[in-house]
Amino acid sequence: MMLPVLFACSVAVFSLLFLLILDCGDGADVPKDGTIAEVAESQIGEKGKVYWSWYGFDEPVDWCACFVSWCADQCGYIEAGKAPKFSNCQDGVNWFISSKNWRQQNITPEPGMIIFFDWDRNNKVDHVGIVNQCKNGTIYTIEGNSGDNCRERSYAVGDNVIYGYGVIR
Repeated sequence: MMLPVLFACSVAVFSLLFLLILDCGDGADVPKDGTIAEVAESQIGEKGKVYWSWYGFDEPVDWCACFVSWCADQCGYIEAGKAPKFSNCQDGVNWFISSKNWRQQNITPEPGMIIFFDWDRNNKVDHVGIVNQCKNGTIYTIEGNSGDNCRERSYAVGDNVIYGYGVIR
């Protein structure tokens, strides 16, 4: 009689631990050998804790840059020196400018470019995301910290809220 109870308790404890591990999360399944756009796309719907805690923060912060950095890290781009690890959007812009991988906002971007935004048009970078595709004059992005989720967004090519692009080489 005692053995079935112990077995049931063991299963319950194991199940609870498994659910707790899943709840901590480390992002959705990431495609192996995926491009940064594919990695970002696999994260749609995820919340910010995965990204800001990966970066090293103990409490919530604005996490759009942490998300982009996390995606770059999943591809091995940070370790290879192809992309920066940054939590401040302006630091990302500065890195791409200094590495000569910066493009102005009036170009037609390609998938995998890092897109930076200046919502107030005051020459201060406010947000960052990843270009997923550009089609028929519309840029489709994946952005972290968009309503506290990873989301798809879209903008017209040349939209005046686009500050510029970082190119990963």
